[in-house]
Amino acid sequence: MPEQQNKTFYLETFGCQMNVHDSEKVIGTLRQQGYRQVETVEEAGLVLYNTCSIRDKAEQKVFHRLADYKKLQTQGKRFGVLGCVAQQEGEKIFERAPHVSMVCGSASYRNLPQMLVQIENGGTRVTGLDDRETDECFETEFTARSNPYRGYITIIEGCDKFCAYCVVPFTRGKERSRTSESVLQEARQMADLGYTEIQLLGQNVNSYQDPAGKRSFAELLTAVGEIPGMQRVRFTTSHPRDFGRDIVQAIEALPTLCDHVHLPVQSGSTRVLDAMQRLYTREQYLERIAWMKAAKREISLTTDIIVGFPGETEADFAETLSLLDAVQFDGVFSFKYSPRPNTPALKLDDAISDEEKARRLTILMEKQREIQKRNYQRHVGQTLEAMVEGRNEARGQWVGRTSQNKVLNFTALEGVSPLPGTYVPVLVKTSFPNSLVGEMVV
Repeated sequence: MPEQQNKTFYLETFGCQMNVHDSEKVIGTLRQQGYRQVETVEEAGLVLYNTCSIRDKAEQKVFHRLADYKKLQTQGKRFGVLGCVAQQEGEKIFERAPHVSMVCGSASYRNLPQMLVQIENGGTRVTGLDDRETDECFETEFTARSNPYRGYITIIEGCDKFCAYCVVPFTRGKERSRTSESVLQEARQMADLGYTEIQLLGQNVNSYQDPAGKRSFAELLTAVGEIPGMQRVRFTTSHPRDFGRDIVQAIEALPTLCDHVHLPVQSGSTRVLDAMQRLYTREQYLERIAWMKAAKREISLTTDIIVGFPGETEADFAETLSLLDAVQFDGVFSFKYSPRPNTPALKLDDAISDEEKARRLTILMEKQREIQKRNYQRHVGQTLEAMVEGRNEARGQWVGRTSQNKVLNFTALEGVSPLPGTYVPVLVKTSFPNSLVGEMVV
């Protein structure tokens, strides 16, 4: 690397909250190793690309981006691919993009300090590609948190569920949990630094198993929520198979635990759920929904749905639509099925055309939009607490978020400029399918 670029890095992140938080930990590790983060690729000596392989053609997009970077190779820059596509494609990345010097999957981030030394010493094919044998988590005290009020804590890494459509068990390794004491120590440190909202993360966060055997997931959730200064605790993503009644009871009992649960269903048809290898039936999923509907606090429910999975009939799709009616979700992240490398579903006959998948997706999204319009309308006239996130100058409104994870835009009291990270009462005046609008009250 040219001297002026030595020990500088640029990191681009794609994908889920797990990837975003992984990048925070990677950035902290790099800084601890003497690196300085810069704002542009041009300024950097080391260019890193944290990748996601969940969506269709993800690896193609990575290689296109790497091809764009190739022209910068003459400037002495070094390039590294991190994350799920790195683990998925492995050393093939070096063959297709010879200017890449480092390939590191998320299960190997704890080895970054040694890998960086290899890069600095001229290494050109440095790899961190731990497979499903690793038992170690990526724990670091040097996390570079990007938000001073809301922070993430990963409590479990990897996945053992092997859903037929999903590449994650192959890219993030087997399930491995941190001790509850290490999680609580990190949460207390964050509270001491002024964080008032923490989100516990895991591919299947409620599959958490304390290696020390001290706390269940619900007990850990409660312990984090009882930390002095903590105002909101969230968790994502849950798996229905491991979602216990004790989680609902914890949310009922402790106001700091947010009244929002994201519980991916993927399909309303038991036949399709079986083909997806989801490990539960429609009835079992609805049983968990019933626990939450019966809770003393109103719990906001959101989910993920895939349409057009191989073999999904019109009758199966109709069952998914009827599930929307039954549950009345506050939000749905919906996708067309797309085949992913190394997944069991590749062996299935994907005979549903892309046009038909798109048709089903449109019908589902339109139905859900009408449900959300009614759901959000119910909040008009209520006074809700909003955590202030910032200001929308174009609209002259402040941007906040409720405990139920709903966006609440509002106007402040005259002469008042609420600070980001503070909590204010807002009277809801208007609703939209994806947001609320109101006025701050005393």
